[in-house]
Amino acid sequence: MSLLKQPKGAPFSISTNYQNSVLPRFNAKIIQPSPKRRQLSLRIEKGLNLPEISRRSSMAMQARASPSSSSVILTSGASGRISALFSLRALRSLLLLIHTFILLLLLPFCGRLRRQASTVDKATGGPEEKKQVDGSGGTGRRPSGGASFRVPMLRWKAAPTTAGQEVATRRALAKRRVIQEDDDENCAREFSLFNTSHTLFTQSWTPVNVKIRGVVVLLHGLNEHSGRYSDFAKKLNGNGFKVYGEDWIGHGGSDGLHAYVHSLDIAVNDLKLFLEKVLADNPGLPCFCFGHSTGAAIVLKAVLDPKVEAQISGLVLTSPAIGVQPSHPIFAVLAPIVSMLLPRYQVGVANKKGLPVSRDPRALVAKYSDPLVYTGSIRVRTGYEILRITTFLQQNAARLRVPFLVLHGTADTVTDPEGSLKLYKEASSADKTIRLLEGYLHDLLFEPEKEAIAADIIQWLNSRV
Repeated sequence: MSLLKQPKGAPFSISTNYQNSVLPRFNAKIIQPSPKRRQLSLRIEKGLNLPEISRRSSMAMQARASPSSSSVILTSGASGRISALFSLRALRSLLLLIHTFILLLLLPFCGRLRRQASTVDKATGGPEEKKQVDGSGGTGRRPSGGASFRVPMLRWKAAPTTAGQEVATRRALAKRRVIQEDDDENCAREFSLFNTSHTLFTQSWTPVNVKIRGVVVLLHGLNEHSGRYSDFAKKLNGNGFKVYGEDWIGHGGSDGLHAYVHSLDIAVNDLKLFLEKVLADNPGLPCFCFGHSTGAAIVLKAVLDPKVEAQISGLVLTSPAIGVQPSHPIFAVLAPIVSMLLPRYQVGVANKKGLPVSRDPRALVAKYSDPLVYTGSIRVRTGYEILRITTFLQQNAARLRVPFLVLHGTADTVTDPEGSLKLYKEASSADKTIRLLEGYLHDLLFEPEKEAIAADIIQWLNSRV
C-alpha cells in the first residue's frame, strides 16, 4: 500500500497492488481527515470489492453509507477490541456484577426487613403465614394477607421433578429396610412420616419382652441416616428403652436435596416438634436425646430452649460438632457471601472413598457403600450452617444445664475433641461426664470397641431412670 502525495489542499490518494496478499488492488482518496481520531474516511475510486477483504487483515474495514457516495473507514485492530467491551456478552457480565453487588449491600438488611414484615402483619391483624413445601426440601412462606417485603435472593433450584424423584427413591429404600429388617423377636421396628413444613422419615424400635422404662430420641450425623443405628437401638431396647430415630431434613428418607441444609435452624425446629410428639405418645416416661456429630449440635441447640430443657432428662453426645474449623481462615470470611449467592455449590470433588471415620475396615465399607449415605462433596450452604451452629454453641455453652455424657475420640479428624472439652468445662450442668477416648476416630459406635462404648452409654442411662 502506498500514499501518493498531492498538492496542498488536495485530497491524498492511496493505492495497493496485487503483491499484497491481504488486500486486493484498489484506489481511494482521503476526503475527511480527522485530527482527533485515528481514522481516515476514504472514497473508493475503483477496484475494491468489500467482501473480498480477508478477515485476517491487521486493518479493520467498516462500510459507512453516505447520501452521495460510499465511504470506507480504515482503523487499527484496537478499535475492534474496544468494541468488544460493549458487546452483549460484556453487558450481561456487567449486569451480573451489579446484581451481585446489590445483593451484598442488601445482606445486612434481610433480617430487618423480615422483622418489619412480621410487625406489619401483627399490626394489621392479618392471618398467619401459610407454609409451603419447596421441591428442594426448604420452606417458603407466602403471607395470606397484610403487607409483605421481598428481598432478592440468588438461588439455584433443582428441577422439582428430579428432586421429587430423588426423595421418593430414598424414602422407598428407607421403608423397605425397616420392613425387611423387622425380624428380631425382641423388638418391633416401625416407620412413620412426620409432617412439619415438610415431610420427615422417622422410625422406632420398641421392646417386646422388656418393660419400657424410658425413651431415647436419636439424631444421626451429617450425610448419614437413623437406620445406621439399628444395632445400637436394639441394645437400648434390651435395657428397657424405646428408641425413636429421625432422619433430619435432606437425609435418609426425608424431604430435601440429599445432604443439603439451607438452615440448621430448620432441623432444630423439626426436632422440637418431634420431641413434642414423642413425649405426648409416652407420658410419664423420662426422655433422653442421643446425638452424633452434627446431630449432637442440633440436639444441643434445641435443648438450650427452656421449654425443651424442662422435658429432657439427659443427653448423650458422641463426637459433637462443637469444634469445627474451616481448612483456611479465608473460607470463614467468604462463606456467608458465597452461601447466599451459590448455596448448593459443591466444594471440591466427590469423596467416594469417604473420610477415615473408623478404624474398622468393614464399618467403612458398609457406610460408604450405603446408597442412603451421601458421599458427594459438601455444599457451601451446608458447610456454612455447620460453622454457624458451632460458633453459637461455643458462645452459649454456659447456658447448658441438662445432665449430659459426651464421648470423643482424640484422633478424630472431623470434629475437634477440644470442642467437647470446652463444652464440659463451661456448661452449667451439675451432672456432666466426659470421655476422651485415646486414638479413637469419629464414628465411635462403629469403632472396633463399639460394644464397650455402647455398654458405657447404657450404664449412664440406666443410672438416671
